[in-house]
Amino acid sequence: MYMKKTALVVATVLVLTIATIYADRVTRVKSQTSGNVAMKADVPLDAATNGERAPDLTLKDLNGAEVSLSGLKGRVVLVNFWATWCEACLLEVPSLIDLQRKYADKGFIVLGIALDDEGRKVVAPFVANERFDVDGKKEPMNYRILIGNDEAADKFGGLIGYPTSILISKDSKQIKRITGIITADEITKAIESQL
Repeated sequence: MYMKKTALVVATVLVLTIATIYADRVTRVKSQTSGNVAMKADVPLDAATNGERAPDLTLKDLNGAEVSLSGLKGRVVLVNFWATWCEACLLEVPSLIDLQRKYADKGFIVLGIALDDEGRKVVAPFVANERFDVDGKKEPMNYRILIGNDEAADKFGGLIGYPTSILISKDSKQIKRITGIITADEITKAIESQL
């Protein structure tokens, strides 16, 4: 009797393990990896979302001022969902700093939407104190940081992982979605096509 129960438990564990591996493989976003950090997964917007109007979203920045996406109509906006604890998010910050610096005077803006559970009390000191290596210099985040929540992410169809970036055109349409680390090279053409 003991052997039958043991065999049944082993068989059940084996079946569950195989099912989990299969489910992981079929639902995984294809990406390049470096160690255990997702490097990028360019996830095209589906037919229902591609060109769809960006959601009306209003969040507070680190100073408590409200920022509305609809108030940025006429500018190209890169919405970047991130968190202070997300290693991959921090790896892409230098590219975001560089993009903001390079295209700000042409009507481009990066909006970093922080999704830390602790909100402003964690994000504000992080942004104030952290510096990132950009072209050999230590630079602060030079783009606007907003305090986000699950509802903000849900308005964009939810997130598969961090970081996730959505490029929005001057007429407030969603153009490109990237899950994972973006690089300046891959997003530059999309930004320039909208300016």
